[in-house]
Amino acid sequence: MNPIIQEITAAQVKKDTTPFKVGDGVRVHTKVREGDKERVQVFAGIVIARKGSGIHETFTVRRLSYGEGVERVFPVNSPNIEKIEVERESEAMRARLYYLRRRTGKAAVAIKEKDRAAVIHAEKLAASSKTAPAEKTASAQPASA
Repeated sequence: MNPIIQEITAAQVKKDTTPFKVGDGVRVHTKVREGDKERVQVFAGIVIARKGSGIHETFTVRRLSYGEGVERVFPVNSPNIEKIEVERESEAMRARLYYLRRRTGKAAVAIKEKDRAAVIHAEKLAASSKTAPAEKTASAQPASA
């Protein structure tokens, strides 16, 4: 981005944003104005994309509403976003989760959760460490004989 534009828009960039990434389940609290009243509306779903940088950065949230997929694009630095809550963290293997658009039902929200992935990895490490010493002792015995 042009350094002059970046310098001008630096004052409008939010500094206290919640860190989140693609694949996380989030709740976005947005301000809605109806006439002279203002209220907060929550849009909860999975972040399927993050685009742009600086003042132009946006993220797309997808959720299922009555069996129909609904996507909404939010600017990260919008003054209409009150806060962003991260409900669940996950480990997405891609930068964009557009493949979720083709899925229906529970499969549409099936992303590997971060904690579950750590448990699976720990189990694999434990299983490999149990089999590795047995192979070493079996191969070590004929060599010493």
